[in-house]
Amino acid sequence: MLRCTSSSIIVALIAFTRYAISFDVNCNSNYVSYYGQNSARNQKSLGEYCKDATEDLIVLAFMNGFPNILLNFANACETTFDDNSLLHCPNMTKDIKYCQSQGKAVVISMGGASGAYGFGSESDGAQFADTVWNMFFKGNSSQRPFDDAVLDGIDLDIEGGGDTGYVSFIEQLRSHYNSDTSKKYYIAAAPQCPYPDAYLGSTLNSAWFDMVYVQFYNNYCGLNAYPDKFNFEDWDNWAKKDSINKDVKVYIGAPGSPSAASSGYVDGSTLTSIYNAVRSKYSSLGGIMTWDVSQARTSGIANSIRSALDDGGTCRKPGDGEEPITTTSISTLSSSTSSESASLQYSTSSSSLVSSSKCLADKDSESS
Repeated sequence: MLRCTSSSIIVALIAFTRYAISFDVNCNSNYVSYYGQNSARNQKSLGEYCKDATEDLIVLAFMNGFPNILLNFANACETTFDDNSLLHCPNMTKDIKYCQSQGKAVVISMGGASGAYGFGSESDGAQFADTVWNMFFKGNSSQRPFDDAVLDGIDLDIEGGGDTGYVSFIEQLRSHYNSDTSKKYYIAAAPQCPYPDAYLGSTLNSAWFDMVYVQFYNNYCGLNAYPDKFNFEDWDNWAKKDSINKDVKVYIGAPGSPSAASSGYVDGSTLTSIYNAVRSKYSSLGGIMTWDVSQARTSGIANSIRSALDDGGTCRKPGDGEEPITTTSISTLSSSTSSESASLQYSTSSSSLVSSSKCLADKDSESS
């Protein structure tokens, strides 16, 4: 029989919740950040940002041209295939795999504030889903920008054009997702905060989304307008009443620094207060998103966000029959557990983590 000290149990539990678990869409404590546009002019390699546990999901930005694919990742990738202008990014390939090995999800964003994109018909959207599956996921293509790396999903950051084709695109892409049961794939979107979104409004009501990263900046309903015009409630109502997926998660999108947006920036302390207020009231909350990782890391707000998310966030889907693991419960465990043994129930994969922590053999119980 083993008896674990209080400190070893806490260390094991923290390790389990922050490192052993891969990105879980059902948490309300996820941190998503965009990567690829070198917004702060000091963008590091993708792999550098994955060396710690700050972000849970990275969005590669952008595929800013489609259906004729154009990619732009600023200084992260500037090499192309020999016979055309399509980016070929072997360094990012290595980093994507590394990030995924650290439990992070990596998705690619279609659209952006500038670019030439859109579909002429619903069939164009469905056909492009085949192209995307073959070039970025488990399909086959003679030219894959990230070689054999398999991304975790798609984000729609549509800020121009019409809404034609996106529902068919998502439906066809999800059919490809369903053909591969080896991993979880995601569909996300990044609408502006005014509800309904000018470009994605009808698509959001007609197609399946796992997450929406609402941009609460550059608009009247930004974080700087909290609480009077900040309209997370509109998006919570959409999630519960109008969304096809009633478990869709809504994120608080925030600028990573004062220079990351024309308006909407709030400091870490203010953002934490807003997050805590939203978390206490709206069950659709998924976490916080920032534009972009270079800005958030440079300003230091990324650390504040990570601390806020870890302070009481829940990581169990409501109604799954289990008590959610929270960082608050870790604190309670620390204060209430003395030299007496504590019994923790884990899955098979996590039990090895506990048994390998620094536990002391209970000599008095060895014969029992």
